[in-house]
Amino acid sequence: MTKKNQHVVPHEGGWAVRGAGNERASSVHSTQREAIGAARETAIRQGSEMLIHGENGRIRERNTYGNDPHPPKG
Repeated sequence: MTKKNQHVVPHEGGWAVRGAGNERASSVHSTQREAIGAARETAIRQGSEMLIHGENGRIRERNTYGNDPHPPKG
């Protein structure tokens, strides 16, 4: 199984979960909350990172699941 970061991005009429580098969405949801839940499950299962984009497309939050190559200090 390939570890792909999961992106929660705006999509026509809702929100989508898209694996890094994929052109097509893995899943489409009516709310951002639902999309975040689906992306979190996939990221935990793969041990990858989840990146949440705002409506403007910019990353507003990121969470790492599994082995973090750059853990916070302290």
